Amino acid sequence: MSVVKVVIPPIGESITEVTLGAWIVEDGAYVNEGDELVEVESDKATLPLPAEQSGKIKFIAEEGDDLEIGAVVAELDTSASAPAEDSSKSEDSSSDKSSEESSESTSGGDKNYPSPAAGKILSEKGISPDSVSGSGKDGRITKSDAMNAKKQSAPSKDKSSSSSDEAQPISSGGTREVRVEKMSRLRKTIAKRLTEAKNQTAMLTTFNEVDMHNVMELRKKYKDSFKDKHDIGLGFMSFFTKACTQALMEVPGVNAQIDGETLKYHDYADVGIAVSTPKGLVVPVIKNAESMNLAQIEKEVRRLALKGRDGKLTVDEMSGGTFTITNGGVFGSMLSTPIINIPQSAILGMHNIVERPVAVNGEVVIHPVMYLALSYDHRIVDGKESVTFLKRVKELIEDPARLLLEV
Repeated sequence: MSVVKVVIPPIGESITEVTLGAWIVEDGAYVNEGDELVEVESDKATLPLPAEQSGKIKFIAEEGDDLEIGAVVAELDTSASAPAEDSSKSEDSSSDKSSEESSESTSGGDKNYPSPAAGKILSEKGISPDSVSGSGKDGRITKSDAMNAKKQSAPSKDKSSSSSDEAQPISSGGTREVRVEKMSRLRKTIAKRLTEAKNQTAMLTTFNEVDMHNVMELRKKYKDSFKDKHDIGLGFMSFFTKACTQALMEVPGVNAQIDGETLKYHDYADVGIAVSTPKGLVVPVIKNAESMNLAQIEKEVRRLALKGRDGKLTVDEMSGGTFTITNGGVFGSMLSTPIINIPQSAILGMHNIVERPVAVNGEVVIHPVMYLALSYDHRIVDGKESVTFLKRVKELIEDPARLLLEV
């Protein structure tokens, strides 16, 4: 028997430990070279681990295990033969199907087969796999399914059987269950970095408001032709990204970082866009955003957002940002103070757009207005620089022609 070990490969600089995610294949199954075996969750991204050779797999590690780089997660018996096709399968398909359905109706079949970690959790809870609906591949019960599974409560007693005349407690009918989940590696990293940002920076926030009337009229006028030409919708994120990159070039301190006892100034703008995903907040980075036009920015935002939603972002796509934009307005936030994404020196918070009374040429009119918040590290950025930066962004958004003319 020839055995090849499946190990956790180097994922990225400074990443020394990962968490094993969901197994994509079954224990004991035959896998082909290149097949995805299991998801590996690092501090920054979730990546699939492919098979380097074909063979029969034997699990060594379980879902949820914390493992160091180089740790063995499985073994492949490369001497095993690939399963042969059953020639009689087509002839007896109807009877096989009937037999499978009968088996599944009594034992649950593959659809109720839990992963090792899920089986352990269900056993501890005293829950039968037959009563749990799996969301994994081919209906397999995953660790998440097991953690969310609830034991069916016993039938309530018939009140008429009690002969006591004492008043009975009033039941609201609500549950009082507490669900305990292990923090994901991504969530632990987010918590650690946010705490570091609060404790290790001299963070302040300055605010301003932006009249969105002109940029909304411009978008309304050209959105159809823009989409026809570039095959992408024209949103507000591209305007704010472009405005920020121009302001960063004019106020370089906001685009700087502290490195020990030195300051690093960048002549480029790698802008991180905070994206909410099912696994938590991630910040993919648009590299050299200052050299992109609005269409290029929109396409890159869409590409990164889709990869973030599907958990396919690479470590490189989430590293090296010099400035960050977060848009709480999509969730209805009116005003907030975003936390700096260290080691960056500043982050811009966008908020929802609300019609408000504003003064235009001495008259009060109703215009769409957005509040902006710039949180910055006062160790690098002075008050004058922060206000100048935010005021410049305001000017560019309120007069969007400046973005094209760069004036």
